[in-house]
Amino acid sequence: MMVAEAKEMEVLTISALQHVAYCPRQFALIHVEQVWEENFFTAHGQVLHQRVDAGAAEQRGNVRSERAVSVYSTKLGLSGKLDLLEVDVSGENTRYFPVEYKRGKPKVEDWDRIQLCAQAMCLEEMRGIRITEGAMWYWQERKRQSVQIDQTLRDATVSAIKLAREILLSGRTPSPVKEKSRCKACSLNELCVPDAIRKDNSANYVEQMFHQGVHA
Repeated sequence: MMVAEAKEMEVLTISALQHVAYCPRQFALIHVEQVWEENFFTAHGQVLHQRVDAGAAEQRGNVRSERAVSVYSTKLGLSGKLDLLEVDVSGENTRYFPVEYKRGKPKVEDWDRIQLCAQAMCLEEMRGIRITEGAMWYWQERKRQSVQIDQTLRDATVSAIKLAREILLSGRTPSPVKEKSRCKACSLNELCVPDAIRKDNSANYVEQMFHQGVHA
C-alpha cells in the first residue's frame, strides 16, 4: 500500500482490522453507519483491556514490560495501542515482542492475529526493526498462544486494510451473511439483519402508510 493511498482518508484504528476480518458487514455497521451495541462479550473485553492497560511498566531481568503502548504507521495509515510490549535487551539486538489480550479463546481464523500483525508492522516502521513473533493471550484459557509474523499473515493484514478502505470509500454496508458461530457472539446481531431491527412490524406499518398516501 502506497503512502499516498493511505493519506487519501483518515487513519484507520488497528482494532478496526479485527472487525473487518471478522465480518465486513460488522465493520461497516460500526465504522460507516456508526452503529454500536454493548453486550456481555464487548463489556467483558473492555474490562479486560482496562485492567491490562492500567498495569504499570515493570522490569524483570533483561525484559521490560510496557503497557498500553501507542503505535502508528504512516505507510499503512494505521494507529492504535498495544496491550503489552515486551522489550528484551539481553542479546546483541533489542527484541520487541507484542502481546494482544483477548477475552475469548484461540481461533482457527486469523481475525485476532491480523490485529497483532498490524501492531507489529507499526512497530517495525517506528523502530526500523523486523518482528518475527508475537503472542495472543486468551482470558478463557489463561495462556499465551505464540504467533509467527510471517509473510502469509502480513499479506492477510494488508488485504484487511485494503478491504476496510474500500468499504469506507464506497460508504456501502455489505449484505448480511448468516453464520451461526460468528453471529452468536456479535454485539450487533440484533441490528445486523434488517428483519431483526423491526420486530414490532413498524416497517410494515410505515410501508402501508406510504401506499395509502400514494393512492389517496
